[in-house]
Amino acid sequence: MPLCDTPKLTQLLAPIFEKHGRDPTKVLQILREVQETTHCICNDAIDQIAAHLDIPRVRVEGVAGFYSFLSGGRACGEYRLMFSDNITDRMLGKQELMEYFCKKMWIEPGKLSEDGLLTVDSTSCTGMCDQGPAALINGRPLTNLDENCLDLICELIRSHKPVAEWPAMLFEVQDNILRKDALLGEAFEPGAAIRATLKRGARETWAEMDKSNLRGRGGAGFKTASKWSFCHAAVSEDEGHVVCDIGERSERVMVCNADEGEPGTFKDRVLLNSYADLVFEGMTVGAKVVGARRGFLYLRGEYRYLLEQLEGVLQRRREQGLLGTNICGEAGYDFDIEIHLGAGAYICGEESALIESLEGKRGRPRNRPPFPVTHGYLGYPTVVDNVETFACAAKIALHGGEWFAAMGTPQSAGTKVLSISGDCERRGIYEYPFGTTIRQILQDCGAEDAYAVQVSGPSGTTISWKEFDRKIAFEDLGTAGAFMIFNRSRDLFQMARNFSHFFAHESCGFCTPCRVGTTLMKRIMDKVNGGHGTAADLEEMKNLGQLMKSMSHCGLGTSAANPVLDTLNKFPDIYERRLKALAFEPAFDLDGALAVARRITGRDDSEAHLRAES
Repeated sequence: MPLCDTPKLTQLLAPIFEKHGRDPTKVLQILREVQETTHCICNDAIDQIAAHLDIPRVRVEGVAGFYSFLSGGRACGEYRLMFSDNITDRMLGKQELMEYFCKKMWIEPGKLSEDGLLTVDSTSCTGMCDQGPAALINGRPLTNLDENCLDLICELIRSHKPVAEWPAMLFEVQDNILRKDALLGEAFEPGAAIRATLKRGARETWAEMDKSNLRGRGGAGFKTASKWSFCHAAVSEDEGHVVCDIGERSERVMVCNADEGEPGTFKDRVLLNSYADLVFEGMTVGAKVVGARRGFLYLRGEYRYLLEQLEGVLQRRREQGLLGTNICGEAGYDFDIEIHLGAGAYICGEESALIESLEGKRGRPRNRPPFPVTHGYLGYPTVVDNVETFACAAKIALHGGEWFAAMGTPQSAGTKVLSISGDCERRGIYEYPFGTTIRQILQDCGAEDAYAVQVSGPSGTTISWKEFDRKIAFEDLGTAGAFMIFNRSRDLFQMARNFSHFFAHESCGFCTPCRVGTTLMKRIMDKVNGGHGTAADLEEMKNLGQLMKSMSHCGLGTSAANPVLDTLNKFPDIYERRLKALAFEPAFDLDGALAVARRITGRDDSEAHLRAES
């Protein structure tokens, strides 16, 4: 049961407060640890956190209510099981498994069990699409679920077995790396890229980055060297001069965006699990180039299980002289990395929303300009780059820009790591040079009956079998890494509908076009699914999608309509066969709503029913 007794709560909170001090930017971290400890964030806990940090209570309450992994005042069970609801999990039987589990445990989804022991619900993609159906139990991943696994989980919960003592085989997460290239295929010695940078010089290392034409691997594709240069040349709020010499020390911040929330993407999970040194090395090289002393890894809440392992890698690097003060013996080369854990908010993948979250706030996108490279974390010039981008930067620092630029295409240098899931024989991680065709990728992963591919997740592009000669490249199909395959037996309408529900749930609510648009899109898709759709509804979705694209505040809103618009354009039959009429029909069944009144009055004659217009 939640522990909200004031004396006991005060005792439980004391070590958490001692760990994080009185830093208001630690609000989210404190809230996460409070929930892990007490299974609830009660009003008393919010009062004590606000008093300890000396900030308004409303700010703490606002943060607690924003992130989906926080209870926001609602009681949670000692065990909190959340089934991944991505379309690939649904294709593997997620819904049936969830119903099976709830029936066995006599519990309704979204509600606390009568004994206060268990909460069961759905969550967005957990980053385990290559080994689904997946779920999270108290933040720890469960993969390859079936009825036998759920039977065992039921027994463990009924016996009140602590999750830490559950069989390890329930929590096995495989890397599933099935194709390696320049980034993943070569062994990396920690410190090698740093030593190459010091030998070459900071300015010259930036020149190699520029020569490499490395572009951000998070999806936007902005040139990395340009971003680093802008950050270095910026004037932070407490400075009165512009730093002109590459490598001169000043207050700058390096942030690694590991909030891999795009459904269908799991490459960052693998990079952090098996290539963490490469990622941290890239951040450390970047710190030397731009003049940063402080770094953050923003780790998505679904990857909480990697936290202790990553903290161990950071500590080892400090002991080896690869982090901290005077790195590799270079006087004044001071840089360290702190891990900040997210709490289930897709919007925090957007760089300014991520920075807001780092500062202990709700993860809402900022107005831009100014951009993070000039006014980022706490007003300091800040570089925000993707996990894969920093890994590439380390390899470039080691091998040089020409080596990297020789791979891929002139506009898309290097390789791309893809997270492949869905209808194929071999799901997992594949690394390809940019310029590789969709057809080649499908052949390699054993997708013999592919009908459509969702490239770069719901916010990306849906392509049909007619487009399989297109290429993975910024000039053709840019991608953050997701690659979901659908064969001819799949109903692509249900794919688009699943994504419309995802975006409506994940909208931060900041701007009207996204907040209202995603909800309207979801409702119209549900209306069509329920057999009440008309041609007018399809036109309304097209118009609504274009409005969201042109008027939304950030990338979530501008891309939220993509799955619906793409499938309307390329697969119109999946909508047309569901239409009931060509004219407008309301989704609300007024005659059906009068059924209760008819039963009460004992009438069911024709005059008691609404007459259909002829």
